[in-house]
Amino acid sequence: MISSMTGFGRAEASTDDLVVTIEARSVNHRHLDVALRVPRALAALETDARKMVTGRLERGRIDISISLAPAPGRAPSQVRTDAALAHEYVAQARALAETLGLPADVRLDWVLERPGVFRVEEVQPPEPAAVWPVLGDALSRALDALVAQRTTEGAALGAELRALATALESQVSEIAARAPAAASRREERLRERLRALVGSLAIDESRILIEAAAWAEKTDVAEELARLRVHLTEVRAVLDRGGPLGRRLDFLVQELHREVNTIGSKADDLEVSQGVLTAKGIIEKLREQTQNLE
Repeated sequence: MISSMTGFGRAEASTDDLVVTIEARSVNHRHLDVALRVPRALAALETDARKMVTGRLERGRIDISISLAPAPGRAPSQVRTDAALAHEYVAQARALAETLGLPADVRLDWVLERPGVFRVEEVQPPEPAAVWPVLGDALSRALDALVAQRTTEGAALGAELRALATALESQVSEIAARAPAAASRREERLRERLRALVGSLAIDESRILIEAAAWAEKTDVAEELARLRVHLTEVRAVLDRGGPLGRRLDFLVQELHREVNTIGSKADDLEVSQGVLTAKGIIEKLREQTQNLE
């Protein structure tokens, strides 16, 4: 199974009192980098949550957002009244009215406006240990969804990488087929240059053959082509094995690029140079796709 490093998962779990919502996102990264956003009341659970994430994923930048909310019908805070304080306000108001000789008509709305009669109390957050079963369930399901999406995208990437490997194998075969003809063309160009220089004078064939052989040895790419085939065989083997293979493929793509660059530096033929440019384009696509793999 091949996985990409891009995906998204979301899950909720609830009790009679609260709802835990978890969103998990992942993008490309050279290593595994987990960022957790946890409510302050659940900070004690961060280590357990991080262990669960690192146990499921190998590479990528992973952003986990955990939110906690009251269950439907449960208020996040409660309103309390201080009846004793309200009685005291009324008693004091009536006493003052009597002292001043004023009517002692105390209205309810006046009482309700007095400081301290009403107060809002936040509901105490639950104990982290009591929340963990719910949070762990939601996190597990969010990671399931994330991994499923990464696997689906990974399968598509694997198919694309195999197609690119086939295209590169075809290009390597074309370069290998062009190389002998390129040597012959170099020998013929050498003859033409000598004829232009010496005119009607006799040309030393042995000298031409020596020069052509020396040039052929200098520009021989047989070893590079053999290594390219070996690397491509390994690319297919890695893809067939599956699992976390991004780093290994990244190394192989670098080796493919290095061998093709060497062929390009040796090439003294237009057709071979064109083949090298095409191969470089394929390898660049391989590199781009490989960077998405776990």
